[in-house]
Amino acid sequence: MISNPLTVKIIVLSIYVAILFLIGVVASKRIKNISDYYVGGKKMGFWAVAFSARATGESGWLLIGLTGMGAIAGYAGYWVVAGELLGVFISWQFMAKKFKRRSDSFGSITIPDYLQSHFKTTSHTLRAVAASALVIFIVIYVASQIDVTGVAFKSMLDIDYKVGALIGFLIVLVYIFLGGFVAAVWSDLFQGVLMFFGLVLLPIVVWFSMDHGTGITEGLNMIDPALTNIWGKSDDVWINIFTILGFSMIGLGFLGSPQVYVRFMSIKNEAEIDKGKKVALLFTLLTDAAAVTIGILARVIFTRNGQDAEAILGVGGKDVLSMVTELYLPLVVVAIYVAIVLSAIMSTIDSLLILASSSISRDFYQKIFRPDLKDENLTNISRISTVIMAVLALGIAIILNWVSPDRQVFWVIIFGWSGIAATFCPVIILTLFWKGYSEKGAIASMITGFASVIIFKFFVQSMESVGKYFIELDVLAPSFALAMLAGVIVSKLYPPRIEAVKNLEEIDNS
Repeated sequence: MISNPLTVKIIVLSIYVAILFLIGVVASKRIKNISDYYVGGKKMGFWAVAFSARATGESGWLLIGLTGMGAIAGYAGYWVVAGELLGVFISWQFMAKKFKRRSDSFGSITIPDYLQSHFKTTSHTLRAVAASALVIFIVIYVASQIDVTGVAFKSMLDIDYKVGALIGFLIVLVYIFLGGFVAAVWSDLFQGVLMFFGLVLLPIVVWFSMDHGTGITEGLNMIDPALTNIWGKSDDVWINIFTILGFSMIGLGFLGSPQVYVRFMSIKNEAEIDKGKKVALLFTLLTDAAAVTIGILARVIFTRNGQDAEAILGVGGKDVLSMVTELYLPLVVVAIYVAIVLSAIMSTIDSLLILASSSISRDFYQKIFRPDLKDENLTNISRISTVIMAVLALGIAIILNWVSPDRQVFWVIIFGWSGIAATFCPVIILTLFWKGYSEKGAIASMITGFASVIIFKFFVQSMESVGKYFIELDVLAPSFALAMLAGVIVSKLYPPRIEAVKNLEEIDNS
């Protein structure tokens, strides 16, 4: 029997990677045209779409970031769960069917496709702005996921950060390169199942294994009474309000983020959405709550009153999952958790890279410069684009690790998530629910959301007077609000085309 921990972990990880490669090979057999490569031919079932949407939306921040957040924030971390659950519910309940119906009527296979058809625009400005914003923030977001990969390899395998980041980068690149969207969704289903059971079962195992001399609440109170206050741990009421809003507003990103909504394009019919909604909500509730709970349990187990939690649990609690699994689980199961962490990360990277490659190859190259380009050539260009962007993201991740070794994984990932969400969620919401929304309004929304994320992050948070409040609020909520406002104001000044409004009415009444 193999007793070397590293060897066992590598063997389990190798089996996991082999499964992903097999999925990529099988999926490649189903790629007949560009629709198959980008949206699975719009034939995906609810199980695959629901798990893929949730696995894509959660990413490495769930296992590394949110577990750490639970340890640092205590009970207040459950506001993230509440916000996520609300965002997923609104998205699936009120938006998914309408988006599916319209995108199918338009024949859309990318988000810029959908926007171009929605507004019946003849210019390429909207498509170019949307595609550019997608590519920029997706590269940043993918970089944050590769960064987490390096952190996970270092924390759980004691493998050099750069080596770990490179390994994760190569794994996901190979199976995407082979099978496109189908490979991404099928692998997301496999990885989502691993994430679900891994997260839900771990706090149960820890609970029955730990010393119950004191209860969890009592244990937290002995460390720091503020950890049990769900309303925040600051004496400044406004700090607490902004903290709660910052945590709960993360869920706004589910109201139109392209990497999630392209899943609604791919599902085979609207009836499957009703089934998928239940799966998505259950997945969100149980995994997110479990992640925060794991962090809270770790805080009780590993820290004492007066100790610096981050000195023990890592910056932002990034070592929580590794420490808990190593303490309470057998070696083989610990090795499986390494694969589970990678599942969370890679299920997001694969979707993002396909989304960004579609923006470059279809929305830029084919639609603007080469409308005569054949699908088979477009698929090859998409693959090349995927490699280029992945390499850029890898470079950014390594630079980030070099310039900011003390970064909090949770907030690095949320920055990329916020950039995509603030740029696109207001646009998707307004296109679905307001026929007075115009092309110029959409462009204004995207530019405002994109710019606001950068401004709030690097300027407003540095302001002496209000910076501390916006650090707690973070960038998504205010950027989202400003993007919505800009879209409404500009649409009032420059109303939509009459023919575009009539077309929407015909689709909605059909």
